[in-house]
Amino acid sequence: MKALSNNLRLFWQGTVLSYIGMFHWLRPQTYLASKILMPLSQLLFFTFLGISATGADSADFYVIGNAIQIAAVSGIYGVTMSIGGDRWNGTLPYLFGTPANRMMLFFGRAFIHVIDGMLGVLIALMWGVVLLGLDLSHTDLPALLLTILITTISTSALGLLMGCISLITTNVMFVNNTVYFSLLIFSGANIPIANLPAWVRAISYGLPLTRGVAAARAIISGMELAQVAPLLLGEMGIALLYGFAGYWLFRIFEQVAKRRGSLETV
Repeated sequence: MKALSNNLRLFWQGTVLSYIGMFHWLRPQTYLASKILMPLSQLLFFTFLGISATGADSADFYVIGNAIQIAAVSGIYGVTMSIGGDRWNGTLPYLFGTPANRMMLFFGRAFIHVIDGMLGVLIALMWGVVLLGLDLSHTDLPALLLTILITTISTSALGLLMGCISLITTNVMFVNNTVYFSLLIFSGANIPIANLPAWVRAISYGLPLTRGVAAARAIISGMELAQVAPLLLGEMGIALLYGFAGYWLFRIFEQVAKRRGSLETV
């Protein structure tokens, strides 16, 4: 019981301190502006672009897709830097040197970013309702919240994997940007999956967000949780796949770094 308590404390303290360490330089006004204005700008840009191409009746398609896709901001950028930041800040030797439970340390880095990502999605949906006429009257709200949670977890799992990759590259922001903007296409947020070539669809269903975006659209249109359960289970499976792939790489990099004596330059 004491071991469980210690691991939970490690999980919580690690996630809070990691988040504070990343954003301690931000003023509250700057943080709030990024959380409020960034979802608005993406929503307006892609919704009006989509409307101009396909007509006003398709507005909800773009509003929902881009609102859910906002989860990738925290998942891809925030979680990646929560892992890779240890290298740039010179704290990686302490992380690898501690005898603490590695799984708690690793997965704890994503916890606050999951909450942060959900907040971003909810703000984006709020903008969709207020400014773009998104109708949530037929929505099962608990099911939608569960969908947002699972989708944010899956994008954060991809961020954990990208964070490990950042330990061995000097240009992680290029990789992050490539992944983030690729998700705008491959996730179905802005292009219907059915309109993509077969080989692109295969890639889409191997990525986070795709099933989450589809489930959110279905729930907002009036479907119940049971009807979208296969999509959510698939999204959770993607989260487990990427999360444990990242953890596996993390442990390998740790072993290689210790063997080579290059803890600060894995």
